Amino acid sequence: MPLHHPKHRHHDDDLLPYRRSDDEAKPRRPYTPTFPSSPASANRRLLFFAVACLVLAAASFAFAVSTSRNRQPLPQPPPTVAFRCGHAEDSLRSFLAASSHGNFSAGDREKVLAVVGVHTEHGNFSAARRAALRATWFPPNPEGIVSLEHGTGLSFRFVTRRLKDKDKMEDLQKEADTYHDFLFIDADEDTKPPQKMLAFFKAAYHMFNAEFYVKANDDIYMRPDRLAALLAKERPQHKTYIGCMKKGPVVNDPNMKWYESSWELLGNEYFMHASGSLYALSSEVVEALATAKSDSLRMFDYEDVTIGAWMLAMNVKHEDNRAMCDSICTPTSIAVWDSKKCSGTCNIADKIKQLHNTTVCSKSPTLPPEVEEEE
Repeated sequence: MPLHHPKHRHHDDDLLPYRRSDDEAKPRRPYTPTFPSSPASANRRLLFFAVACLVLAAASFAFAVSTSRNRQPLPQPPPTVAFRCGHAEDSLRSFLAASSHGNFSAGDREKVLAVVGVHTEHGNFSAARRAALRATWFPPNPEGIVSLEHGTGLSFRFVTRRLKDKDKMEDLQKEADTYHDFLFIDADEDTKPPQKMLAFFKAAYHMFNAEFYVKANDDIYMRPDRLAALLAKERPQHKTYIGCMKKGPVVNDPNMKWYESSWELLGNEYFMHASGSLYALSSEVVEALATAKSDSLRMFDYEDVTIGAWMLAMNVKHEDNRAMCDSICTPTSIAVWDSKKCSGTCNIADKIKQLHNTTVCSKSPTLPPEVEEEE
């Protein structure tokens, strides 16, 4: 028979009737009931608690107000800089943003009647042309560019690309740092002319909120006041392509000048298109070009033909204006240039200065007298 440990109670004991222990048999103290405090005492404690809560709340509020007043404002994100677009940069607006010129807002697309990009190249010949233009009709300093913009609504820039060769770029950068009148576009040195032009329109559109975007060459003499008068006219057609319109035979012989490698797509004769020396596109047209994928646009060998092809596809209004391609100055000339391109047999820089020294070129009124009288 198994033995049980003496300290362990057999489980059968749980079934026995209740038996009082020796401690329970001892006499106990009389029970004294505890009565709740009086109503007055309870009210005093409730009032004290409420006052303490009120003081704590007031202190917390005062601390919050003090903290909010002394708190430094959170840094705001910088505005979208509208003088840059990818690797393209407007040197004038960069200069104005870095200086204390008025209330310049770097985050806005500048509102103008037109941005005029005078396309130029690197090298001494192009530098001489830019110098001639600054000495005649192109404003020679930032103040002059801003003043002309306020007077005509036209904002002028020399348009070119940066060079990867630092030595070759040094002279152009010095010139840019002196005059602050360049728009550097996002294009490589081997970029073809139509692609360079598309890069210009993309950059100009993202930097300027213009009614027109104008391309000009650096070998023309221009009257900015007359160009502004032309662009400011009311037009029923919003999609507009303005320039000296032309057409001619397509050159399919690779040994001849102006050979077009995609001649089989064009047929025997070019369609109507503006001369590449000076033309203007309305904002609706440039918006479509600036937002289109580059590989979705057909590129021909020459800029003027390529632009003309795009304009046909976009169903724009062709506006032929012969005052944009005069060979001599007249009372209505907007631009004067040599359509035959003297190709080194004449000095373009000297020619522009000579034109400027004639009264009919630089000092005649914006509109002929009979036109002013009619208005």
